[in-house]
Amino acid sequence: MNLRKAQLGLTLWSGLYLFGSLGFFALCAIKIGPLYLNEFQINRAVRDVAAQSSVVGSEVDVTAVRSSLQRRWDIDYLRQLEPRDIKVIRTTGGLFLSYDYDAEVSLFANIIVVARFKADIPLRAVPGG
Repeated sequence: MNLRKAQLGLTLWSGLYLFGSLGFFALCAIKIGPLYLNEFQINRAVRDVAAQSSVVGSEVDVTAVRSSLQRRWDIDYLRQLEPRDIKVIRTTGGLFLSYDYDAEVSLFANIIVVARFKADIPLRAVPGG
């Protein structure tokens, strides 16, 4: 009788490989996930402020934009980026709120994951302005 054909399941090495891989990817998700959640909050806050800001002609009140962003940052407890890092840029397509920053997190030991985030969000122009 050949018992090898009747045996099912993981060997010690395949089990270690499977659970080690699952553990590694779970660790990565737990450590890196908050970076992306923070970016989603920053992007939503900048989009909301851009939608509420009024552009008259080709001018925008940068101080008002940054104070609105600071209020949102304080409410949402955002710490990866400061409102002063949000730039108002002028292109041929209009005015944009722009940010570009790097966020990093220590994965384990001396291995660091760096994520680069960048967005250009258009400002809404006031009709007839």
